[in-house]
Amino acid sequence: MTRKIAVLATDGTEEIELTSPVEALKKAGAEIIVISLEKGEFQAVKSDIYPSGKLKADLAVKDAVASDYDALLLPGGVASPDKLRVNETAVQFVRDIIDAGKPVATICHGSQTLIETGALRGLTVTSWPAIRTDLKNAGATWVDQPVVTDGQFLFSRCPDDLDAFNPATITHFRIT
Repeated sequence: MTRKIAVLATDGTEEIELTSPVEALKKAGAEIIVISLEKGEFQAVKSDIYPSGKLKADLAVKDAVASDYDALLLPGGVASPDKLRVNETAVQFVRDIIDAGKPVATICHGSQTLIETGALRGLTVTSWPAIRTDLKNAGATWVDQPVVTDGQFLFSRCPDDLDAFNPATITHFRIT
């Protein structure tokens, strides 16, 4: 059975944090649906500030239904998670995935969207160090490790950790 994975991102997503895990998931046999604030192209970045390629969203979040997906990937980048976390529809979509007990994987700043769901209290997490205090304030325990799994959540720090994050995500999403 093919697993259907939602990837939620928008303008300002760190390109490699979306493209690298998506490529690994596809190679493992997953179906990927990229969801954004609007359907169509959005602007990715490199090193959080340099515009890189345009990425394509298959679906607008207002048209996404959590029950259609088996798991959720939240890439980072400074701007994308910040835009998603203030969008009530995006936060509700993420909350619906979480409430259904589906696995979630996030890297770098991607956890900022999770903060808005209230789901991090009591979890052990990792992320880019700049949001460590935000995660602690949300009730999580932050650790400096390449990959951390706690329940239905998988966390990673940055693009340097993709060699550990990608296979961990495949396992976490039960692709193979």
